[in-house]
Amino acid sequence: MTDVAVDLVVLGGGSGGYSAALRASQLGMSVALVEKDKVGGTCLHVGCIPTKALLHSAEIADNVRDAAKFGVGALLTGIDVAAVSSYRQGIIDSKFKGLQGLLKARGITTYDGFGTLTSATTVQVGDTTLTGKNVVLATGSYAKTLPGLDIGGRILTSEQAITLDYVPTSAIVLGGGVIGVELASVWRSWGTEVTIIEGLDRLVPNEDESVSKQFERAYRKRGIEFSTGVRFESATQDAKGVTVTLEGGVTHTADVLLVAVGRGAMTANCGFEDVGVTMDRGYVLTDERLRTNIPGVYAVGDIVPGLQLAHRGYQHGIFVAEDIAGLNPTVISDLNIPKVTYSEPEIASVGLSETKAKEQYGDSAIAIYDYNLAGNGKSSILETAGSIKVIRVVDGPVVGIHMIGSRVGELIGEAQMIVNWEAHPEDVAPHLHAHPTQNEALGEAFLALAGKPLHGM
Repeated sequence: MTDVAVDLVVLGGGSGGYSAALRASQLGMSVALVEKDKVGGTCLHVGCIPTKALLHSAEIADNVRDAAKFGVGALLTGIDVAAVSSYRQGIIDSKFKGLQGLLKARGITTYDGFGTLTSATTVQVGDTTLTGKNVVLATGSYAKTLPGLDIGGRILTSEQAITLDYVPTSAIVLGGGVIGVELASVWRSWGTEVTIIEGLDRLVPNEDESVSKQFERAYRKRGIEFSTGVRFESATQDAKGVTVTLEGGVTHTADVLLVAVGRGAMTANCGFEDVGVTMDRGYVLTDERLRTNIPGVYAVGDIVPGLQLAHRGYQHGIFVAEDIAGLNPTVISDLNIPKVTYSEPEIASVGLSETKAKEQYGDSAIAIYDYNLAGNGKSSILETAGSIKVIRVVDGPVVGIHMIGSRVGELIGEAQMIVNWEAHPEDVAPHLHAHPTQNEALGEAFLALAGKPLHGM
């Protein structure tokens, strides 16, 4: 048995865990980081990074397919899945190596193995007992399924889907949230016939309703089928494919079924409840400063109820390290964390939806401008439809920005600054937006809400 004492023990090496470790080390703390698989976690190895690599491949396939309309002679002869996989894995391996080197350079010791919280100050990893003045729980999440729906064979989660060694001829996607629509986008660009099944009444149901409607129109135009407001009942598979039965007896058959019904907190058998940490359905409950009910024990990332986003976990980790160091960092609410869906078209949003803004402030206290990207030169060059919707309090700040269109994810930086700094449209309107850029669409929306629209009424 080995005993190691440090200032901070971090249980989990994903976005929330490694950011906490790096910031704590930067602030002069000694840190032990525990990871049962690979540092970088879900985001780097089976989530954000690999899926966006596939989406880039999909974008190139679409560009080649449509090249003639831009005067370029090109022919799409197929998708070389082995080459796509090599490209994807090369990016992962490079980032993984860089992160390992960074942790080592910062003097952070990484302990490989499954860690268990054994007291308010100790984590057990194999024969090693790590004792910390503070402990951060950052064990991450796993892909969920539904009761009676076993993963295996032709029934996949996103983690198996990204490593398929072939392009399915047809696919059913169970779940119309971010993960489902992103992989549907990849497959459709590669030539797969895709059907999405969503139990709620619209695709991307966590986005503003007007954005969802535009998104559904775009997916219909791309030939992606979908059914909303209908519940899954059962699925069977054989050597030829998968058959999905919905409530009411409607059936769909395809090569594969992607189960994209969300992610659960990976907290089972980690010792949290045994030590007395307050839990709810597997999630760790914290206050707004990410403190659990056990003094000195914090929780970050996907195991804390709320948005399950890598950059949320990353920010959580930095916040906790600074809080432990006594720097009193600013709390950022989930509402004001930017969200991006990297499908075609992309969706990017931050702040209140129109419905939520009206609920909070009242209909008459809200002003909205929805700028159509048809008026934006760069969007016309890219041949993308979409809009930039800005919501403000009358005579007050911007409280929500919702965008849809190709590449609008790149605009979320300015959008989240405006919402988080509670800027008024009048504050933003004087600032220039370079021409021709999609960024100008934000500028036009702020000019309009400031009472001086140049390209609209």
